[in-house]
Amino acid sequence: MVSRERPGERPGSVRTAVVWDALGPVLSGEPCDVVDIGGGTGGFAVRVAQAGHRVVVVDPSPDALAALSRRALEVGVEVAGHQGDVSGLLDVVGAESADLVLCHGLLEVVDAGEALATIRKVLRPGGTVSILVGQRHAAVVARAMAGHLREALTLLDGDEVPERGSRPGRTNRRFTAPEISALVEQAGFTVAAVHAVRVFTDLVPGSLLDQEAGAASALADLERAVAERPEYLPLATQVHLLAH
Repeated sequence: MVSRERPGERPGSVRTAVVWDALGPVLSGEPCDVVDIGGGTGGFAVRVAQAGHRVVVVDPSPDALAALSRRALEVGVEVAGHQGDVSGLLDVVGAESADLVLCHGLLEVVDAGEALATIRKVLRPGGTVSILVGQRHAAVVARAMAGHLREALTLLDGDEVPERGSRPGRTNRRFTAPEISALVEQAGFTVAAVHAVRVFTDLVPGSLLDQEAGAASALADLERAVAERPEYLPLATQVHLLAH
C-alpha cells in the first residue's frame, strides 16, 4: 500500500504530492505489474517497488538506468531496467503485461497518439495509465516572465519550441487539459480524473521553504486543495490524468 506521505520540507516532494495522492488508491491493493516509460533514475519506480509492486522501467539513457539500479539497491528493492523507448515497448514487456503504466514527461517529446496506442496494447483490461504532461498556458506565462517573449508567442498557439537546457534540436510540446484529455480519449481510454499539478510550487521561492518551518507542508496542502478545481488548471505547470 502507498501511504499518504507528508512531504516534509523537500520541494521535490511538494511537486509530486498531488500525483502520489492520485496514485495511492491505484496502488493500494494486491501487488501489481507496473511499467514506467521514461522512468529515468527511478524517482517514481523505486517508491512503487518499495510498496511491494513489480516494476519495469524503460528508458533510452544508460546513465539514468545505472542511477536507477543504484537507487534501488540503496533501499533494497528490485526494479528491472531496460534501455529503449516507447516505440519498442511491446518488444520489451509484451502485450497486456501491465496493470499500471506511468507515462510522466513523455508525451511532450514523442508522437503522443502513437505512444498512447502502444500503451493501450501494453495495459491489461481494467488497467490504468497515469499521464503527466507540461501545461501550455503556464509555459507561455513562464517564458514571458523570463523575457523569452518570442518563445512565449510561439507557444501561445501550441507550436513547439526548443527545450531550454536540453540537447540542440530537441523540442518540447505543451498541452492544455482539454487537448490531452481529447488525445487520451481518441486512443480509446476513458479519463477518470484530471489534476492540476504545481499551481503554486514553481512560484514560491525555494528560500522560503528552507527558512520557514512547515512552509513546504503548507504548500503541499495548498496544491492538494486546488488540484481538482478546474479553474486552476490553466495555471498549473503540469496536468495529471488517470485513465482506464
